[in-house]
Amino acid sequence: MRTLQLMLGALFIVPLATPVPAAKYQEGEVSGGGAVQGKVVYHGPVRTRTVLPTKDKGVCGGIRKEPLVVVGDDGGVKDSVVFLKDVAAGKPWPETSRARPLLDQEKCRFEPHVQVARRGRIDIVNSDPVLHNTHGYYGKRTAFNVALPIQHGKVTKLLKSPGEVRVDCDAHGWMLAWIYVVDNPYFAQTGEDGTFSITDVPPGEYTLAVWQETMGLTERPVSIAADETTEVPVELTGK
Repeated sequence: MRTLQLMLGALFIVPLATPVPAAKYQEGEVSGGGAVQGKVVYHGPVRTRTVLPTKDKGVCGGIRKEPLVVVGDDGGVKDSVVFLKDVAAGKPWPETSRARPLLDQEKCRFEPHVQVARRGRIDIVNSDPVLHNTHGYYGKRTAFNVALPIQHGKVTKLLKSPGEVRVDCDAHGWMLAWIYVVDNPYFAQTGEDGTFSITDVPPGEYTLAVWQETMGLTERPVSIAADETTEVPVELTGK
């Protein structure tokens, strides 16, 4: 009788513990789509980090300094990721996002340093003649952990969740890269001038998010009208 009670109890518990899968973005036609555009600008001192290679110096090079925010002459911020949150349906994914993203390791640096990727598979490559152990994290949770001991070796891994993925190398602790995983095609990555443009947005109210590797995530509401462009300047301030 006691065993039967436990079995019945388990039957009632299991459904409550089953996670609800996230809704998949729906591609379709957008009628009267609007746009949001602007420029990400940085104000304040540009801090740097000192890279001090401690091994494999023939491949990895010597001491150097790297800026924590890459800022152009007019204050524009390179490699910010700008995106609209929680968009359930809209324009198709661009063709460029359908190709599998690549994270390479060359001269003990990750290439690219920052990239945007949709949920799915990513190729991780080692172009160096030394061991790299590529380790990606969602916060403190491991996204992938790959040992690549052979030059030109390649491993494919899965980016399961949207959000920031920090990547380092367990063999060369100064190596650092970022992947921002998005779950809809309404995103942009700023270039040298810090500008961005997101088009074909269904009219409505949204949250515009701006991410930069040092400054983190900044959010603001934005209203998109049919067949109109909304200007949204973004200012980041360093301390």
